[in-house]
Amino acid sequence: MTASPRRTVLFGALAAATLFSSVASQASTQAAVTLFKVIGPRDEIFIGLTAAELGALAGGSPAEAISKKVAADGQMTVWQYSVRRGDGGALVMAPLAKVGIFAAGIVRIEPYTAAYQIVAPQ
Repeated sequence: MTASPRRTVLFGALAAATLFSSVASQASTQAAVTLFKVIGPRDEIFIGLTAAELGALAGGSPAEAISKKVAADGQMTVWQYSVRRGDGGALVMAPLAKVGIFAAGIVRIEPYTAAYQIVAPQ
């Protein structure tokens, strides 16, 4: 049995709409949280800041703004991120815990682009 051209076009449009909504929701989630790698003398962690948290910081680039905040206050509380399994079983970058980073323990802060979908903190 062959599918009619109308049915084929309808299923194709439905598949495209589903794919587009999935990609758009992933992009909006990823845009909601910006990740950074904080490198210390002995280890490194990944942290995430929401757009609202970044907006509250003063500075040129986001990494510079975080650096200035930590240097001025000596410390900053942020969400630590790590890779885990999401609801569907896919790997995601998700918040692990609220942690404090201290100026004395930071060598470098750099932007990080995740290979996985980013989950915003609740």
